Amino acid sequence: MNNLKDLTGPMRLPFVILTPACVLVGLGTAVWSTGEVNTIYFILALIGAIAAHISVNAFNEYFDFKSGLDYRTHRTPFSGGSGTLPERPELARQALSVAIVAIIITVLIGFFFLRIRGLSLLPLGALGLLIIIAYTPWFTRNPILCLLAPGLGFGPLMVMGTNFVLTGGHSWTSFIASLVPFFLVNDLLLLNQFPDIEADQSVGRRHLPIILGRRVSSLIYGTILLLAYLSIVLGVTLGHLPPTSLIGLLTLLIAIPVIIGVYRSAESVEKLVPFLGLNVIINIVTPTLVAIGLFLG
Repeated sequence: MNNLKDLTGPMRLPFVILTPACVLVGLGTAVWSTGEVNTIYFILALIGAIAAHISVNAFNEYFDFKSGLDYRTHRTPFSGGSGTLPERPELARQALSVAIVAIIITVLIGFFFLRIRGLSLLPLGALGLLIIIAYTPWFTRNPILCLLAPGLGFGPLMVMGTNFVLTGGHSWTSFIASLVPFFLVNDLLLLNQFPDIEADQSVGRRHLPIILGRRVSSLIYGTILLLAYLSIVLGVTLGHLPPTSLIGLLTLLIAIPVIIGVYRSAESVEKLVPFLGLNVIINIVTPTLVAIGLFLG
């Protein structure tokens, strides 16, 4: 069991559940557009997406350990890494190996789809690989890239990529649907930065909570979260999403109290912890509901 825990710790498997939720949105857009999809292609797309998520997690664990950040973070159940490498420093090379093997799996699946679907998939794949490799060592040092890269990975790249490999083309439906996880996941990482401003700053990171402070960043958090729901309404209004996808708005019942709570508790890490957890729920449940709405539509 210890060997299994050592292997899976840097993968951060409890958080990988976000990936199927986003891939389901891509599946939903394909089903709503075409009526049927290739099951094998969907399974391969899901495996590739999960491998990509595991890779970026393991790279993050490795780079944060090597920079010394892991020894300075205020770890919570929802942020600050798994804590595996500070407890077992000898596993650092293993974590790096996990990251490399996972990204190789993603690349191999990507090459398969390039052969099947053509080079139009290449820009999405290339940008995805860049985000996986560059996010922790480079993107976290630029406030805009640090804010937008996570949402790009789980939103347009994952949703539109899944839709493309299943349908052979891009669509406005997949783009607008991808905006939901785009905004949500950007917000997920933004809020998770609140507990570690001082630690992140000490190793050269520059994200919005460092630049603007927690209070202003909490207002940005609330605005971005509302934009995720506005994307659903916009998609339905323009006819690119079925009316049934409006069930994604149900999580507003959680989101509104979270927006208020984050603003009021922005300066207290202890008070923020419950909202970090609720934010994770919003990120998983909202895309899942949108996907269900697409299936029903």
